[in-house]
Amino acid sequence: MWTATLIAKPGTLDPALGDALRNAWGGGDLVWLSPDEAAEFDMPSVPDTLSHSASALQEQGVDLVVQRTKGRRKKMLLADMDSTMIQQECIDELAEVAGVGDQVRDITARAMNGELDFEGALIERVRLLRDLPVAAVDQVLADRITLMPGGLTLLATMKANGAYTALVSGGFTAFTQRVAALLGFDENRANTLSEMDGMLTGDVGRPILGRDAKVAALAEISASRGIAEDDVLAVGDGANDLGMLHRAGTGVALHAKPSVQAQAKIRINHGDLTALLFLQGYDREAFVTP
Repeated sequence: MWTATLIAKPGTLDPALGDALRNAWGGGDLVWLSPDEAAEFDMPSVPDTLSHSASALQEQGVDLVVQRTKGRRKKMLLADMDSTMIQQECIDELAEVAGVGDQVRDITARAMNGELDFEGALIERVRLLRDLPVAAVDQVLADRITLMPGGLTLLATMKANGAYTALVSGGFTAFTQRVAALLGFDENRANTLSEMDGMLTGDVGRPILGRDAKVAALAEISASRGIAEDDVLAVGDGANDLGMLHRAGTGVALHAKPSVQAQAKIRINHGDLTALLFLQGYDREAFVTP
């Protein structure tokens, strides 16, 4: 059995759209997970028109996801941080404070779209932060970093239902430690900015946590917790997230870069992080408010 889930911005999902798709695909009853925002229906097989329908619905502001019904609810969340659990790229915000914002933002955008080697691009960007006071990290956290909508509810709901949560970032521990604490993650992994005498040295600790390290984190953490990789939900937006998105039971590209969307099986472009709860079959009444 398969489940089709439709997700849109609150108040914009037309009930007639869900009924039309259900009728066309021979699905079961349309079940509303959140009025005019998210709905689902079961069906016996994946229709040949899925790709065409998903593209057409994107143009109407609706995300369409089809998954196997069994095993949708996951026991572990593995999440990227920058532009996923928060709305910014931390290194870009540090660069703004350092006066090299435009230069670093360009490198970040190309790296996240898979145009540049992640490790080399990270080293190049961090080098441009040399002699920036370490105190700038606190300044950026206080003034420039905002949580992605729906993140607190996502974490609270999954943890209340027994899931383990890990934040795994190609960014820096100076940020992941604070963001993980704010959102309630059980653990976090990231790179370490090198510092001396209260200043950034322009270097980053080795080995660098990139695409392969995120895949390794998925394998290591799930194994240590006795959780099957099929029971992991991974979410990210950049090219360095593709490995873990492909390996996890459910890998979600959230508001992702074009090259990432092209390679990801599940894309969420219109919903916020609570869309990951709808994908697991949670309705809004089951959401846990932190």
